[in-house]
Amino acid sequence: MPLKSGLIAATLGGALAMGTITSSLSAQDEAAGTAQSQRTLLMSDEFNGEVLDRELWTVVGPEIWFNNEQQVYIDDPAVLSIVTGIAGADDGALMLRPLFQPGIDPNTERKADFVSARIHSKGKFDFTHGRAEARIKLPDAEGVWPAWWLLGNGQWPTTGEIDIMEYVGEKDWIGVAMHGTNYSGETPFVNKSYFPEGTDATDWHTYAVEWTDDVITFEVDGKLIYRATRSMVAHYGKWRFDTPQHLILNFAVGGIYPFKTNGLTEPYVGVPAETVDKIKTGEIAMLVDWVRVYAPEGTAEAEK
Repeated sequence: MPLKSGLIAATLGGALAMGTITSSLSAQDEAAGTAQSQRTLLMSDEFNGEVLDRELWTVVGPEIWFNNEQQVYIDDPAVLSIVTGIAGADDGALMLRPLFQPGIDPNTERKADFVSARIHSKGKFDFTHGRAEARIKLPDAEGVWPAWWLLGNGQWPTTGEIDIMEYVGEKDWIGVAMHGTNYSGETPFVNKSYFPEGTDATDWHTYAVEWTDDVITFEVDGKLIYRATRSMVAHYGKWRFDTPQHLILNFAVGGIYPFKTNGLTEPYVGVPAETVDKIKTGEIAMLVDWVRVYAPEGTAEAEK
């Protein structure tokens, strides 16, 4: 039975690269969002309230910093808020937005002239096997690094990481990835998927992962874009996807992934001056219409 925004029903305890996202759906991506109507909904946040549901989400602060990113995370409505009146969104949407605020970072051992937002559900909601999907609209800005992903609750990479969508501002493609022990870097489990002509990452799309005990499948708008199996992972290391993972949405700026794509070091690592100017005006944001998690297919509805 579908749940209201932010409520949790229960916590349940060869790699194929498709290369191209073969189609996009209507503005509401109805087929992707409603095709799961016969499955047990474990969690839903439709972002229709006035503020973020903190019974479900934790907002990250400056202590979280990785990958030579050029931002510091803060808990502030200037970078994280529920917004309304967004074209194509169903009622409200979550906005994660970077801003240019040099000097705000309390850590003097790094230089982070931007602030932004990151939220996670660790300790509040996690799941093992099932389907996680989010409807997202991304900005046209080279060198940004927003992402929608799952992370194991234990030490990384021993408990696994599933990157459902990563974006570095080249709007004709998004990245997906899986990380575990001995395959936490550049492996076949890091993959690009290109949009067809006529659509790109700046349109609304539903990004999803279908996670079973031996296959992980990535989809955009209900279309398969990449798949990896337990037997393929065995060539690199142990399958690390049999324990609970929690949800993460974040908006990074620059860092190693954008740098690997564009090679820029000035004015910031991975970030061109044009994007810095856009961030200064406040026009760059990742919008999230909703996030939903379903139990595996064929699973009876868990007791509340």
